[in-house]
Amino acid sequence: MTDTAIGPDGERRPEPQEDTESAADLNRAVGKQVKLLRERSGWTQKELGKRLGYSEDQIASLERGRRTAQPEFLDAADDLLGADGLLSVTKEDIAQAKAKARVRHPAWFKDYARLEREAVEINFYNNHDIPGLFQTEPRAWALYEMRKPLLDEETIEQRVASRIDRQTILTRWPPPMVTAVVEEAVLRRPLGGWEVHKEQLEQLLRLGRLRNVELQVMPLERTEHAGMGGPFILLTPKGKPQVGYMETQNHARLATDAEEVRILAARYGTIRAQALTPRESLELIEGMQTQR
Repeated sequence: MTDTAIGPDGERRPEPQEDTESAADLNRAVGKQVKLLRERSGWTQKELGKRLGYSEDQIASLERGRRTAQPEFLDAADDLLGADGLLSVTKEDIAQAKAKARVRHPAWFKDYARLEREAVEINFYNNHDIPGLFQTEPRAWALYEMRKPLLDEETIEQRVASRIDRQTILTRWPPPMVTAVVEEAVLRRPLGGWEVHKEQLEQLLRLGRLRNVELQVMPLERTEHAGMGGPFILLTPKGKPQVGYMETQNHARLATDAEEVRILAARYGTIRAQALTPRESLELIEGMQTQR
């Protein structure tokens, strides 16, 4: 399956699955083993599925390598088919291949992800969502599940894992300096449900108290606002010039022109000045925890 994506250069292109070839090859190999053992036992896919609690379609999909065999399936099938450990022994390899595939970024996002890993400073302005580096796993799941057009389960799992994996830069040493200005409206919208939202607010409070993070809220009551042009990120890789990054309606663009980046930086400075201070922002978020 492919999604349509827009690269940093603005070009529309098909987006391949995140480098999952090694996992796919292993799935096909395990599937062939299951099929060989099943046929040796003289069972149909339906009969094997009935004995193991799976549907005929699930067994067929697994044998073709389109479905990843779960550890409990491998153990049960190994015993039932008399494989003497041939299937069970693949559990660790499958888990490692799956974990490796899960943290692959979409092709169009890799340039930004690489720069982010090298960053000594990251500045976010968000007017419709919380920065990905600050999102909880349930929040990220909810956001990807509500995507239109719909994403399949495997892609959602990969995207969420990649997003959570990126967050390790916040606590590495030395950590980058991170600032973020988020609209108050974003923090009052309970995407994913109230339990997910409450956990997200708690996460923001925890991250906002880190020494290398400054979180600010742009209050609804402001009569002047420098960020009406939309969200953006300013990122400074170690030893390199600052760059800008913008995403709007499936269009992503990396800004490297010095004058354009200068304008974004000046705009961000005004946005921060118009927002609540970090301390005022955390107090506001604390108050939101009891509201519903």
